Amino acid sequence: MKNIGVLHVITDTTLQSRFTHPQVAKLAIQGGADTVQFRHKNGTTRELIEIAQQMQTVCMQHGVPLIVNDRADIALAVGAAGTHFGQDDMPVGIGRKILSPETIIGASARTEEKILEAISEGADYIGFGPIYQTSSKSDAEKPKGLERLRRMCEIAKCPVIAIGGITLQTAAEVIKAGAHGIAVISAVCAQPDPLAATQNLIREIQQAKHA
Repeated sequence: MKNIGVLHVITDTTLQSRFTHPQVAKLAIQGGADTVQFRHKNGTTRELIEIAQQMQTVCMQHGVPLIVNDRADIALAVGAAGTHFGQDDMPVGIGRKILSPETIIGASARTEEKILEAISEGADYIGFGPIYQTSSKSDAEKPKGLERLRRMCEIAKCPVIAIGGITLQTAAEVIKAGAHGIAVISAVCAQPDPLAATQNLIREIQQAKHA
């Protein structure tokens, strides 16, 4: 079974500039994050490989999978555990041809139809959102809410990772709606103490799972 974590921390250096991607990764892992996702929209391929390489080193030291957003080539270059494709990125079926069968492939899409298509092409998990209003994406759509999340969790034949505006206050209700886990950016990266923020989130998730 592939190890699909319950707390995916997406590293970010646009919402905050105190920490580099590898530093955020390290703090999040120390706080209990069981998956780290590298997402960086600009920079040359060489720069991205350099950052991803540093992150992979941190993740390997702690046995936590690194997921590279959008770029199968960079995931391959650094030996990352997986990659995540959005609806405008590489189709999952093509990613499957390029990457090894062990590679984790996550996919997010805007419609149920596209999500089910990604699952049939071999996605290991689905990123579903935004659940709530979010400020980390300029083009974010309107929130999907807990009802649609619940429906998605019922029809998806794989783990669903909820994303979009999830905070410490809402993490538990998202898990109770059926999500396998959550992915966060500002709930960790933009907090005064990312390590403590991660610890609090993982506690909420675990309590909700055992409630």
